[in-house]
Amino acid sequence: MRPGVVLILDDGTSWRLGPGDLVGRVPGAALRLTDPRVSEAHAMVSLRGETLRLLALRRPLAIGGQPTGDVELRVGQRIELAAGLAVAVAEVHLPDEIPAIEGAGLPRQVLPATGSLWTRPRPRLVARYEAGADAHVWSSGETWWARVGDQAPRSLVPGDTLVVGDRSFDIVWAPLGDASGRPTELRGAVDQPLRIVARWDTVHLHRDGEPILTLSGVPARILSELCTIGGPVGWEALCAQLWPDGTDRHALRRRLDMGLSRLRRRLQDARVRTDLVRADGTGLIELVPGPGDEVVDET
Repeated sequence: MRPGVVLILDDGTSWRLGPGDLVGRVPGAALRLTDPRVSEAHAMVSLRGETLRLLALRRPLAIGGQPTGDVELRVGQRIELAAGLAVAVAEVHLPDEIPAIEGAGLPRQVLPATGSLWTRPRPRLVARYEAGADAHVWSSGETWWARVGDQAPRSLVPGDTLVVGDRSFDIVWAPLGDASGRPTELRGAVDQPLRIVARWDTVHLHRDGEPILTLSGVPARILSELCTIGGPVGWEALCAQLWPDGTDRHALRRRLDMGLSRLRRRLQDARVRTDLVRADGTGLIELVPGPGDEVVDET
């Protein structure tokens, strides 16, 4: 079984979420809440080392009335997502080992809840469903499944070999810690280290084996400013640098939210982890480089 948590809403409905799953209003959220108190991307389940955590993405969470941006998930907790809206932690699953896949040209990767395997131009496993992929893998809870092309689905267990065209991939056991990757990485993100070159009006993100992602406009200026600051900054102070002539506090916040949304959308479309820029729910925003990432400030 993949790592996961079972959350129960006040209406008694239960939801099982795993690493990278979102809580929010967006259609793709694993726990979708159509409630005006909930942000589009409100919180995310994250595997850090051998603990599961719930991370606030826009607004703070709370435990016992105390705001927090990061909750280690434990059975019996009651987590307040917003005023008058809470979830209870019913179960937390943290197996010692989990199934993974590896093969020639494909480094060992844990099997995602849903994944698409491509073999050309090089083997890669994308942690989401992509039509036309050479094979798809997915979990039904206790069991992983695979479908190659139009063949019938088959179950997967460690020790199996998955043959896709002229390539073979082995299903193996991997330690739980191998699943954590970058602490808050969203499903579908690539794991190559980034070289971030910030030039104010443009930002260039370099990754081995991937096209250079070039950002411009407000997303580039937000990322450039955060590269220059080098740490957490309040949203109002960030807006003062981006739009020094702005005086309407609410209008500035809307402009910043729209800019952050555009930035995350560009990152997600390019399969770069969207938590590269993180708002901790208390008004602070920061650049969060991953292990091996390099930041070059040329502003």
